Amino acid sequence: MERQKPSLTIRRRLAAPPATVFAAWTDGQKLAQWWSPHDCEMMDAHLDVRVGGTFRIRFKEPGQDGEIHDVSGTYDAVETDQKLSFSWQWITTPERTSHVTLTLTPDANGTATILVLHHEQFADQAARDGHQNGWNSTLDKLETFCAKEQ
Repeated sequence: MERQKPSLTIRRRLAAPPATVFAAWTDGQKLAQWWSPHDCEMMDAHLDVRVGGTFRIRFKEPGQDGEIHDVSGTYDAVETDQKLSFSWQWITTPERTSHVTLTLTPDANGTATILVLHHEQFADQAARDGHQNGWNSTLDKLETFCAKEQ
């Protein structure tokens, strides 16, 4: 019997309607304004947001000799203002493909969004823990971005 691979689920309430949050994830110019963990610098983002379309995001660690990170994937679900689902693969570990699903639900009055990020199929607990840290810092930036978009 195959052991279950680690996963993580993060919930955030964002002060923006689902359409704004969805655009932040699917418009490359908007994504470039907020996407990256911690103090990393966004380098570029190429998004072809459609089922079967791909994305590639590159960002750099702080400092002159900062490590460059390169992640890509393929969209398998795109439901406008509601859901994005895609594979997740780092260029340095192509054998380790995981999967991300984002669901966006409007709050009761429709002015805020409940975002649920579910990232699954991690190779091990260390990868899961590193991604949890990275996703939380990235989603902090998304919160700030969405608040400014209102």
